[in-house]
Amino acid sequence: MIYFKLIHLLAALVWVGGMFFAYAILRPAAVDVLQPPQRLALWNNVFHRFFNWVWPAVGLILVTGFYMVYQYGGMSHAPRYVHSMLALGLLMSVIYAYVFFACYVPFSLHVAGQRWPEAAALLARIRQLVAANLTLGVITVSVAVIGLSWG
Repeated sequence: MIYFKLIHLLAALVWVGGMFFAYAILRPAAVDVLQPPQRLALWNNVFHRFFNWVWPAVGLILVTGFYMVYQYGGMSHAPRYVHSMLALGLLMSVIYAYVFFACYVPFSLHVAGQRWPEAAALLARIRQLVAANLTLGVITVSVAVIGLSWG
């Protein structure tokens, strides 16, 4: 089970770490040095690359997480912190899918069509949802660490 935990952890680092970098570092830097059309084009490129990493990461998190629950003998035998992690992880996955399909796909089309106001509105919505998912991700990691230390 150690390899599944390692894969689970590395995939979570890619996802949560990527959101932290984008939200706390890249976004303010882009606002400081780029005009809105260039900034929107940059984000379109960043999201494309980010999603290429995060789709597999989310898949690995779900597969390894459910496998580890299976190894416990099912949810009825899993520690309580695992229940919390599962609920938070599923919520994060739903938000992520919404960001991708309902926000990023139309955002990308607006950027391609140089419809800057529409793209900017979607980027603002994505930023809010990333903030929510980043918060949930930090809480999930905290639950994991605290849960492991309490046994």
